[in-house]
Amino acid sequence: MQTWVWIVIAVAAAVVVLALIWSATRARRSRALKDTFGREYDRTVEQTGDKREAERELRERQKRHDELDIRPLSQEARDRYVRQWQSTQTRFVDDPKEAVDEADALVQHVMRERGYPTKDFERRVADISVDHPDLVEKYRTAHGIAQASERNEASTEDLRHSVRHYRALFAELLEVRDDGVENVDDVTSRDEAEVDPRNVQRLR
Repeated sequence: MQTWVWIVIAVAAAVVVLALIWSATRARRSRALKDTFGREYDRTVEQTGDKREAERELRERQKRHDELDIRPLSQEARDRYVRQWQSTQTRFVDDPKEAVDEADALVQHVMRERGYPTKDFERRVADISVDHPDLVEKYRTAHGIAQASERNEASTEDLRHSVRHYRALFAELLEVRDDGVENVDDVTSRDEAEVDPRNVQRLR
């Protein structure tokens, strides 16, 4: 067999090997992103309509997040925020709307003190999705209900739903056990309206 034939075979084999390596590398990266982001991975793919674009976006989130100086809170700060949360929970009895606003503000205060940018909601969501992918959808829902409340489109039970979600993220950001932060279900509202499932589903 002539030399040039062997060269062609060798080049073709090298191309096949490189293609296999590239495919395996992409598969590993995809698995790593799925493991990191969980359901947020699927949501991003669905939103963008393109797997490559979604993975590019998620990698950008990780890159931006890695540049942040995220720091833990002092015990004094944790105790202060827990007391503020207890006050917010108590406020829910008389003014559920105000309690939701306070819960949203408290989450932002904790994020800011820990080193997260907080000016833009979508940026907050992106950063939270890196550290707490299991809670990011709850954060979106809580924020959506808070916005609906401003338009007088949320019932008292919707607002309770919102505060529950804020509480879950709040406890994670404080790095305390979830049962270390009072639950809105421990507080009885004077207006026990039924939850509007259509509204909650729409805001998810």
